[in-house]
Amino acid sequence: MPTFPPVDEQLAYIRKGAAEIIREADLRAKLEKSLASGKPLRVKLGMDPTAPDLHLGHTVVLRKLKHFQDLGHTVVFLIGDFTGMIGDPTGRSVTRPPLSPEQIAQNAETYKAQVFKILDPEKTVIDFNRRWFSKFTADDFIRLAAKYTVSQMLEREDFHKRFLEEKPIAVHELLYPLAQGYDSVALEADVELGGTDQKFNLLVGRELQRAYGQDAQIVLTTPILEGLDGVQKMSKSLGNAVGIHEPPLEMYGKIMSISDEMMWRYYELLTDVQIPEIEKMKREAHPMQAKKELARRIVADFHSAEAAAKAGEDWAKQFQKDEVPQDVEMVDILPEARGGLGMQDTSDFAENSFPIRLDKLVRHVGLAASNTEAATKIKSGAVSVDAQPVQAVTVNIPLDQYVTLRVGRRMKRVRVMSDDGRWM
Repeated sequence: MPTFPPVDEQLAYIRKGAAEIIREADLRAKLEKSLASGKPLRVKLGMDPTAPDLHLGHTVVLRKLKHFQDLGHTVVFLIGDFTGMIGDPTGRSVTRPPLSPEQIAQNAETYKAQVFKILDPEKTVIDFNRRWFSKFTADDFIRLAAKYTVSQMLEREDFHKRFLEEKPIAVHELLYPLAQGYDSVALEADVELGGTDQKFNLLVGRELQRAYGQDAQIVLTTPILEGLDGVQKMSKSLGNAVGIHEPPLEMYGKIMSISDEMMWRYYELLTDVQIPEIEKMKREAHPMQAKKELARRIVADFHSAEAAAKAGEDWAKQFQKDEVPQDVEMVDILPEARGGLGMQDTSDFAENSFPIRLDKLVRHVGLAASNTEAATKIKSGAVSVDAQPVQAVTVNIPLDQYVTLRVGRRMKRVRVMSDDGRWM
């Protein structure tokens, strides 16, 4: 029979990083019953496989699921291969295009691999909601739809707003909260987790469980994580995200770029460090050391302890000791590419070196998305060549020698090849 920590200890761990628990008194009662019977709670987190790659913002709720797993409870990671074909209308002002079965199957496989970077694969139940919805008949859907009213659905903020603005609401979108809610019935969930934007759907699950004669699940929501800018939610489209598959040094450097204030929020939402320890660090630790420890923990979670240690060493070389990491990317510019960088034949310039348009060089090696962005970075003083800041339009680059081109926190070793040097 499994053993569980005392209820107060469990609650303290569960509260960490939680936005809302509905209702905490009921959760305490379930935990007390679990402790007395030795039967673990069944804790559910559902995700539709709508994107192939996850970022740290997605892992906030995954980590909360891990906390229940740490406490000895049964966690179910539910992949919405059926609901993904409907399309979650949460936060949408227009109907979300449904995914194809092929897209869903492909994304589902990547999800399984990614969630096991946080969850223990030996203790995690992976399920798919097509397992029960594939058996649903038209009669079953009619009976399910009868459990909820249109007026209840229109209480949902995004539906209500679209209704007032006379924007279309497709009937299949109204089915989405019912389908997600029925997942809790099918799994007989004791607790369901989700972001704060999922609160309506999670509450539908409580209502449907009651309608089907089950005890209502506890709803626990987690906050939406702010991105590296500390303002907007983390999103790849906003350019403020940290992908969990990013290289260790890039991940480490991005974490080091956040503000000291945001660092403590990341500690709370992205690590297993307990609140008393976080409060102690706030009082006693130097912010730089605390941030390095945060970056180390996060990189270790998604790569390894060894990769995290090396990323820390490379970051220190790159940004504190002004050294070049050993594994920095090397880029060779061949003679036929020189014309696109604003250069002429090398015979027109001093022997073994010649001018090059710096903005075009920065874009060409991938340190800026466009010449305009590169020019802005040059003007702001963010660009250096061999540790020397450069704000000139043209820079003299030696032929057949590597120079260190740095833009902000990113760098590459660049070599411009002469006509003879390409054969060296």
